[in-house]
Amino acid sequence: MTQQQDRPVIIIGGGIGGLTSALALALKGIRSILLEQSSEFREVGAGIQLGPNVFRRFARLGIRAAIEADAVFPDNLIMRDALTGEEVTRIPMGETCIARFGMPYAVTHRADLHGTLLKACQAQPSIELRTGTKVVGHEDTGDGVRVTLADGEKIAGDSLIACDGLWSQVRDAVVGDGKPRVSGHIAYRAVLPIDEVPAAQRERNVVLWAGPKTHLVHYPLRRGTLYNLVAVFHSNRYEEGWNSFGDPEELHERFAGQQPEVLTLLGKIEAWRMWVLCDREPVADWTKGRVTLLGDAAHPMLQYLAQGACMAIEDAVCLADHLSQSRDDPNKAFIAYQKERYLRTARVQIMARVYGDFYHATGPVRELRNAFLSGRTADQAHNGNVWLYGG
Repeated sequence: MTQQQDRPVIIIGGGIGGLTSALALALKGIRSILLEQSSEFREVGAGIQLGPNVFRRFARLGIRAAIEADAVFPDNLIMRDALTGEEVTRIPMGETCIARFGMPYAVTHRADLHGTLLKACQAQPSIELRTGTKVVGHEDTGDGVRVTLADGEKIAGDSLIACDGLWSQVRDAVVGDGKPRVSGHIAYRAVLPIDEVPAAQRERNVVLWAGPKTHLVHYPLRRGTLYNLVAVFHSNRYEEGWNSFGDPEELHERFAGQQPEVLTLLGKIEAWRMWVLCDREPVADWTKGRVTLLGDAAHPMLQYLAQGACMAIEDAVCLADHLSQSRDDPNKAFIAYQKERYLRTARVQIMARVYGDFYHATGPVRELRNAFLSGRTADQAHNGNVWLYGG
């Protein structure tokens, strides 16, 4: 190994994408320094859905068993009409999903997924984990990279992977497409102890109540001890960031007139966290020299396909494959990585928008949606997801 190849890859961002990148590189024998600006590694959020596609990556990373230990495996994905209460569609999961795609579908707490990745990284001597290190600048020196921290320290490395999220500062220098696109949709999230959920609504399912310009999703977490709620509605309100306290009055106003089951669950929450849903237009090029983007920094998407974290994990495994094959030429590896990833991630970005419109349909479009989905068989529903879960 040359001295250049032995230099660490610098990773900015200690979220799911950053930790997965460090772990995937370590398993290929590549050193990394992961820089997280917060004082500790932690994941803000609640529930997250994990499709069969990401379980293939968990298996490669050696963490599938640990992920499954914390997860819940829903029996069905169900859509109900929030105005009438009718069941629009039911897609069986469980063994049916494994038989169709070779891997399960699960839901878990984001903090549990993040914690599993962090523990796996801590067990790798080739990963240096640093907190309280805010990156304020970076430079491609031609034969390497150098980042500058807020305290003036400079860190040199072989190449740079930016996993710094939707508001990525590195993206400004690499892509330069300005601020993210604000969707006009607001999401509120909360978690309840299972004992506070009415017995009739303690389902081992992922349930989506589709309303006019609203939807509510709920499902169990942490082996069934918690219950995750996510309420989404259209709003003109905007706050940069995604971890602000929500306004329950606005929430209840948007869901007024919907089914009692919806209103009961919403009424159980006294304090909600809210975030503004944003994405970007897909791009084909998120690499510049020895610098590349990953996850939300490269292809932020709305949450309607529940694939944001899954795509970041797919990115990380793909990138590690290419960097191990072209260790002496990071730019070549990064170009190959984005070439393999950009059409898939662009499709998810676009289809997430479509699904959001579908979930929030009103008037005749709502009726057409219900008629179309209620006529599908389970096989037809799974066939429609081959492009996503089979990839």
